Amino acid sequence: MPQVKYHAAIPLDSFACADAQENSDVSRIFYDKAERYMVIRLKTTYYHYCAVDATTVQGLKAAPLKRQFFEARIKGNGADGPFDCRTQPIPKKYRQ
Repeated sequence: MPQVKYHAAIPLDSFACADAQENSDVSRIFYDKAERYMVIRLKTTYYHYCAVDATTVQGLKAAPLKRQFFEARIKGNGADGPFDCRTQPIPKKYRQ
Protein backbone atom coordinates (compact mmCIF):
# COMPACT_ATOMS: atom_id res chain seq x y z
CA MET A 1 0.00 0.00 0.00
CA PRO A 2 1.86 3.10 -1.20
CA GLN A 3 1.91 6.37 0.70
CA VAL A 4 0.33 9.14 -1.41
CA LYS A 5 2.07 12.47 -0.89
CA TYR A 6 -0.01 15.01 1.06
CA HIS A 7 -2.64 12.35 1.82
CA ALA A 8 -2.34 8.81 3.20
CA ALA A 9 -1.52 5.22 2.32
CA ILE A 10 -3.94 4.02 -0.37
CA PRO A 11 -4.71 0.38 -1.24
CA LEU A 12 -4.43 0.00 -5.01
CA ASP A 13 -6.43 -3.23 -5.37
CA SER A 14 -9.49 -1.49 -6.89
CA PHE A 15 -7.46 0.50 -9.44
CA ALA A 16 -6.68 -0.35 -13.05
CA CYS A 17 -2.90 0.01 -13.37
CA ALA A 18 -0.76 0.91 -16.36
CA ASP A 19 3.01 1.16 -16.69
CA ALA A 20 4.44 4.04 -18.68
CA GLN A 21 6.38 2.73 -21.65
CA GLU A 22 8.78 5.63 -22.08
CA ASN A 23 11.84 7.12 -20.48
CA SER A 24 9.98 9.49 -18.21
CA ASP A 25 9.51 10.15 -14.55
CA VAL A 26 5.87 9.07 -15.02
CA SER A 27 6.32 5.42 -14.12
CA ARG A 28 2.81 4.11 -13.26
CA ILE A 29 -0.76 5.28 -13.60
CA PHE A 30 -3.52 3.93 -11.33
CA TYR A 31 -7.17 4.78 -12.01
CA ASP A 32 -10.41 3.95 -10.25
CA LYS A 33 -12.95 4.77 -12.94
CA ALA A 34 -16.01 4.37 -10.69
CA GLU A 35 -14.61 6.92 -8.24
CA ARG A 36 -12.90 9.11 -10.90
CA TYR A 37 -9.75 8.98 -8.77
CA MET A 38 -6.22 8.71 -10.13
CA VAL A 39 -2.93 7.97 -8.42
CA ILE A 40 0.23 8.53 -10.43
CA ARG A 41 3.79 7.56 -9.56
CA LEU A 42 6.33 10.19 -10.56
CA LYS A 43 9.79 8.70 -10.11
CA THR A 44 9.25 7.06 -6.69
CA THR A 45 6.55 9.37 -5.27
CA TYR A 46 2.80 8.78 -5.51
CA TYR A 47 0.39 11.70 -6.03
CA HIS A 48 -3.41 11.69 -6.21
CA TYR A 49 -5.90 13.54 -8.39
CA CYS A 50 -9.66 13.81 -7.94
CA ALA A 51 -12.66 14.01 -10.30
CA VAL A 52 -10.52 12.81 -13.22
CA ASP A 53 -12.57 11.74 -16.23
CA ALA A 54 -11.74 8.54 -18.13
CA THR A 55 -10.98 10.48 -21.33
CA THR A 56 -8.18 12.38 -19.59
CA VAL A 57 -6.69 9.15 -18.22
CA GLN A 58 -6.84 7.54 -21.67
CA GLY A 59 -5.15 10.62 -23.12
CA LEU A 60 -2.38 10.35 -20.54
CA LYS A 61 -1.86 6.65 -21.23
CA ALA A 62 -1.76 7.23 -25.00
CA ALA A 63 0.41 10.37 -24.93
CA PRO A 64 3.85 9.90 -26.49
CA LEU A 65 5.24 12.32 -23.87
CA LYS A 66 3.39 11.45 -20.68
CA ARG A 67 5.13 14.00 -18.45
CA GLN A 68 4.30 16.78 -20.91
CA PHE A 69 0.63 15.71 -21.05
CA PHE A 70 0.53 15.45 -17.26
CA GLU A 71 2.02 18.93 -16.78
CA ALA A 72 -0.31 20.54 -19.33
CA ARG A 73 -3.62 18.78 -18.65
CA ILE A 74 -3.60 17.34 -15.13
CA LYS A 75 -1.15 18.91 -12.70
CA GLY A 76 -2.35 22.51 -12.77
CA ASN A 77 -0.43 25.64 -11.92
CA GLY A 78 0.76 24.87 -8.42
CA ALA A 79 -2.05 26.59 -6.51
CA ASP A 80 -4.93 24.75 -8.14
CA GLY A 81 -5.64 22.52 -11.08
CA PRO A 82 -8.65 20.90 -12.70
CA PHE A 83 -8.14 17.70 -10.69
CA ASP A 84 -6.52 19.05 -7.53
CA CYS A 85 -7.76 17.10 -4.49
CA ARG A 86 -7.60 20.29 -2.42
CA THR A 87 -10.48 21.73 -4.46
CA GLN A 88 -12.13 18.54 -5.81
CA PRO A 89 -13.64 16.03 -3.37
CA ILE A 90 -11.63 12.95 -2.46
CA PRO A 91 -13.89 9.90 -2.84
CA LYS A 92 -15.18 8.68 0.52
CA LYS A 93 -13.54 5.26 0.20
CA TYR A 94 -10.09 6.91 -0.08
CA ARG A 95 -10.48 9.48 2.70
CA GLN A 96 -8.51 8.83 5.85
